[in-house]
Amino acid sequence: MNNYLIPANTKKSKLILGFFTPIDLAIFGTGCLITVVLLFLFQGMNLSTAILVLLPALISGFLVVPVPNYHNVLQLITNIVTFFLNRKRYYWKGWCIHNGEE
Repeated sequence: MNNYLIPANTKKSKLILGFFTPIDLAIFGTGCLITVVLLFLFQGMNLSTAILVLLPALISGFLVVPVPNYHNVLQLITNIVTFFLNRKRYYWKGWCIHNGEE
């Protein structure tokens, strides 16, 4: 019979912890590192300064959080930008040379 069943999550095995690529971890690690450095630089701070200091970690965490049907938010944003910036007119290159005309 030779029936093969491919699981739906075959690409998850290529990801770190099933969710992240090395680029994702680099983005998140860089955001957290910048936040830690800023925390050491600004010792006494009010609420608005604390939010600004935590912003790099929050933004990088938002970019790598998994979303349904996409790998993460960064991949979703990349797909949206690619869709809007690429060509919108698609040309027929099928097997019919005359395009229905004789």
